[in-house]
Amino acid sequence: MANLAKLDFVALDISEKNYLTWVVDTKIHLEARNLGETIREENSASSQDRAKAMIFIRRHLDEGLKSEYLTVEDPLALWKALKNKYNPQKTVILSRACYEWTHLRIQDFKSVAEYNLQCSELAPR
Repeated sequence: MANLAKLDFVALDISEKNYLTWVVDTKIHLEARNLGETIREENSASSQDRAKAMIFIRRHLDEGLKSEYLTVEDPLALWKALKNKYNPQKTVILSRACYEWTHLRIQDFKSVAEYNLQCSELAPR
């Protein structure tokens, strides 16, 4: 059955394409509802607040993710599980960006390092 309630923002896609934006949106909305503490370590959130946070988070998950984490009842545990599942994406993006920066070509130079070397040789001393 489709989710009939209007979402505050786009649900976390199972393909992990929108994880980083989902995390930011979720944190902001939980803080606005005074539920931000529920996803922090060693929190003292009431069971009612944890339940509200779980309802909110699960409402913003893809149906496949809801099924995958069906037995998770604590918002902090769900938050950590999703982070462990999707956070490696950050490592892949960063390493790819570093590779591209290292192999960036500027004008007729083979690399940034070669360009910098040429510029330093031409600079007045």
